[in-house]
Formats: sequence, C-alpha cells, structure tokens
Amino acid sequence: MTRKLRSQAWFGGHDRDSFIHRSWMKNHGEPADSFDGRPVIGICNTFSELTPCNAHFRELAEKVKRGVLQAGGYPVEFPVMSLGETNLRPTAMLFRNLASMDVEESIRANPIDGVVLLAGCDKTTPALVMGAASCDLPTIVVSGGPMLNGRFQGKTLGSGTDVWRLSEEVRAGTLPLSEFLEAEAANSRSAGHCNTMGTASTMATMVEALGLTLPGNAALPGPDARRATLAQMSGRRIVEMVHEDLTPSKILTREAFENAVKVIGAVGGSTNAVVHLLAIAGRIETPFTLDDWDRLGRDLPCIVDLMPSGRFLMEDFCYAGGVPAVMKELGDRLNTGALTVTGRTVGENVRDAVCWNREVIRTLDNPLTPQGGLAVLRGNLAPQGAVIKPSAATPALTQHRGPALCFESIEDFHARVDDPDLPVTPDTVLVLKNCGPRGYPGMPEVGNMPIPKKLLAQGVRDMVRVSDARMSGTAYGAAVLHVAPEAALGGPLALVRDGDMIELDVAGRRLHLEVSDEELARRKAAWTAPEPAMKGGYQSLYVSHVLQADRGADLDFLVGRRGAAVPRESH
Repeated sequence: MTRKLRSQAWFGGHDRDSFIHRSWMKNHGEPADSFDGRPVIGICNTFSELTPCNAHFRELAEKVKRGVLQAGGYPVEFPVMSLGETNLRPTAMLFRNLASMDVEESIRANPIDGVVLLAGCDKTTPALVMGAASCDLPTIVVSGGPMLNGRFQGKTLGSGTDVWRLSEEVRAGTLPLSEFLEAEAANSRSAGHCNTMGTASTMATMVEALGLTLPGNAALPGPDARRATLAQMSGRRIVEMVHEDLTPSKILTREAFENAVKVIGAVGGSTNAVVHLLAIAGRIETPFTLDDWDRLGRDLPCIVDLMPSGRFLMEDFCYAGGVPAVMKELGDRLNTGALTVTGRTVGENVRDAVCWNREVIRTLDNPLTPQGGLAVLRGNLAPQGAVIKPSAATPALTQHRGPALCFESIEDFHARVDDPDLPVTPDTVLVLKNCGPRGYPGMPEVGNMPIPKKLLAQGVRDMVRVSDARMSGTAYGAAVLHVAPEAALGGPLALVRDGDMIELDVAGRRLHLEVSDEELARRKAAWTAPEPAMKGGYQSLYVSHVLQADRGADLDFLVGRRGAAVPRESH
C-alpha cells in the first residue's frame, strides 16, 4: 500500500481549504496533476549575494528541481536566512540558531514531504541540518562545494589560511601592502566556499560522514559540472527517500556521530565541528557529549595533507578521491554498517572508492600527524571543557607553562596588541575574555589572536592563546578555544589576572590555572558581570537562552525533535 503523503493534508481534499491551497499554487501555471499524489519536495535555499560562498545556489537549485521532476516529485524552492561568514556582524554564529528556527518552522508549516538542504558557507550547513532534524522529515544535503585553488605569483593560495599568514607578514614588515592587496582576487577566483579544510569544507565533510549526502559531496569544486550532477541526483534520490520514509532519525544514530568524529579527525577538520555536531545531536536526540569527541578522536591520525594542517587544497582532495577514499582508508575503524541517504550502508557506499594521490590522502601507517583528532582539555580553568586542534599547533607549544597576559575584550586586545611596550614574551599565554556565546554575543572567530607586533619582528609565529571564543577553521596555531563556562558567566576564565601561571598539557588533556581555590573564590566575590552588548531583540533572546559551548551553543528551548505534525488548518 502506498504511504499517504503529508502534503495531501493540504492538497488532497475536495473542500474549500484544499481548493484554496491548490488554486493559489496554480497561479504560476501548474497543471492539476501536479498535486495528485506527487511527493512535494522543499528545496531549502540559502542563496544570497551577501553570502559569496552561496551565490551560485540559484543554478544549483535548478539542477535539484530537474532531478525531483525526473523522479516524479513536485519541487518547491523556499528561502531561509543566509549566513555569510565573511560579512555578517558581529558574527555569523550568533544567527546559526535563528536560521535553524527559520528552517524548522518553514518545513513544518508548509506542505512538504521531503527536503533538500542547499548549504555552503560555514553556519548554513549546521543551521539547516539542526532545523531539519527537529522536524525529522526525509532530508538530503547538497553542499555548494569549495572554490578552485587560489593562484598568486606562481604559488598556490588557500582561502583563509594564507590570508592569516600574509596579514602577519604585512604586520611584521616582510610583505609589501601592495602585494597583500593584489592577492585578494587571486585568493577567491571562482564560485564556492573556502578551498582549505576550513569550517565550510569540514561541515561538508561532516554531513557526508554522517550519511546525509550522496558520496563525493564534500570535495567536488563549486564550478565542477559534477557538482551540478550530484545536485540533480540528490533531487531524484529525495523523492525515493520520501516513498521509503527514510528520515534523519534513522540515519543520525550514535554510530553516525562516531563516524563523523573519526572522519573529521582524519581530514584535520575545524574545531568548529565540535559545537555544531553537539548541537545536531541535541536536536535529533542522540546521546553524544564533548567527552565522546576526545575518546573517539584521541588515537586517530590525520591522513589528509590539507591546509591549514598541511599543504594541499580541496580541489586536490577531490582529485585524490575525496571523503569516500578517506572512509575506505579508515576501514573497520568506522561503523561501516551505518545507514545513509543512499539507502545503503557506509561500507557499501565506499567499497569501490580509490585513492588517486597518496601525497594528498595518506595511509594510516604514514599519516600527516599521529594525532589528528581534536583534543578536549579540562582543568580548573575549563571545568566544562575546552578544545584545541593539535595538528594545527606548533608541537613544542602543546606542552607549555607561561604567565598570562589578559585582555578583557576583543577591543581591548586590538587596542594593545601592537603596543611596543606590551609586556609580552614568546612564553606568555595570551588570554582573551568575554568572547563566548553570551559575552560577545555569539562566540566569534577571534580565538586565533594575532601575534603581538613586537614578537612578529623577532620571528615568532605561534604562541599559546586561551579564550572562550572560536577560531576560523582556516586558521592555525596553539589556540585553546571554547573554554567553558565562559567569562561572561563568571567562569574561571573571568578570574585570570596578568602574571598568573597557566599550564597547557595537550597529551595529558589538561588546562590548569596555578591559583588556589581560595584566591579564585575571593576574585569571584569581587567579580561583576559585563553589560550585554544589546538589550532587546533577538540578541536579548539569544543571551537569555544560549547554552555553553560544551552543549553546542544551541538555545535551550530548541533542543529536541518536535516532529512535523501541524493538525490545525489555516482557514
């Protein structure tokens, strides 16, 4: 027996309300049989010219529509808030949860049987998956793909990673400003998101590892014709998924989340994956914690030689075999029986995957770094945890003890970092406060604080940095991030003072402030909470309800799976 489609609650009757629903949909020339039992497929589009990574999504949506029509479905495109990492202020992360609400309510409120999520720039992927997970209708993700390799003066340029590097060289006086500005166009020379293993590429890798995309989704460049083919095939597949009732809750199991952690470690993925994967797990109601990240990734090597941990870019990764080749290499370290949107298991999907370049995708016994996973640190400075990306840090700094130099805000940091009299040495630990979920608000990517100018002049290019902020996935360095509880809540980070000794021991998973409990209690008694940056509006709602980084920085009232049932008619 054919399963009754959800959209038939709108289009399937002969009463006044069904007349209204069908009639107005026909005003752009739809024949009557468009609504006669065809699965209605929502195409959730984050196109925006203010989100450069997603600016080619109009064309991508048309390919999805073609696939839906070929499979006998009825495609309907709808917009949701687009989150452009490069332009949104104060930070795109502030609006991730808002966009997820937009997605969730748009899916639930409309006559949709299944949904295709068009995602690209960093926060669009987790926002769309979080919203769709709370509804739990059949869902497939199509990423926009990375840009082509940047090229400048005969050399490869990686988006983000080389921006940070070149910027530091300008500040150090070793690169002319004119050359820095000339590199802009060469850095971003095609449609697509960052071409390094930054957050956007990590998110695309994450959803492929979770089983939410067709194989090969993560690495195909945005301008590649095969990206358009994948979009069309995804349109076909979502119609089949509706008939199979293949929903996210059947795919996003504990085993899928374990696979994602391992694949992200193997590719040297962004620390931002931590908060996003935790938030998705909260929405789909799959038990998954910060400690799971550390346990699953602790002994996993990084086998992909991509910036910022390595040398190559996403275009090279694509030609080398992409995520399927990595998953094939990981073999029985993965849960190969986990179900995916193809209707097949992970093992079945990657069985015939081939690595075409062992410089880009290495073997497990010849890794880029022996520890590829993201390390979770704990101690009296981070009782609820903090994270660091060992593969992007200078190895000598992963075990370090030094005096703190504190900055109460990012404005304080920018005002003083280049002061020639700044009391800083290479052993100093830079401490940035009030940049967490509530404190900024939105937990911006400022945790990879630039090196003080006086140290750059001495040749220093890395030092230990500690904050409650995040770091761009394209960035590198010994940056300890996501410290929880954050400073704005009166966490221990708020109580650090200049000269306090801080010990970092990545191997021992320890972040320790060498101050007695009694002294910290005295400081806490004298501490006052900072004033919110904005009162009223969405920011006020956000600050009142955002969870800490160790719980994914979701809003407390959004956690959970609410389903897609809407029993009441609108007329």
